[in-house]
Amino acid sequence: MAAPDWLIDAFGVAAGVCSMTSFVPQIVKIVRERDAAGVSLAMYGVTILGFCCWVTYGLLRGVWPVALSNGVCVALTVVIFALRLKFGDDSPKQ
Repeated sequence: MAAPDWLIDAFGVAAGVCSMTSFVPQIVKIVRERDAAGVSLAMYGVTILGFCCWVTYGLLRGVWPVALSNGVCVALTVVIFALRLKFGDDSPKQ
């Protein structure tokens, strides 16, 4: 017995929303504290690469929700990566 399309789509939307919003608290914390020393550049570099692969997959498969939600995730993780470069332990505190 296959699941109904609305249920499958609901899980897809929920996954996209969770993925996209999961990075917002980290961004807010870094900006408020002006400190990103605990953020791993390597981890976010790999995460950015993974999301870029998902965007490419979504575009090649013609699955725009996958491409769009992962495109937002790329943007958010790039923001965290840039904030780490600005406010990391090897940068001066402002």
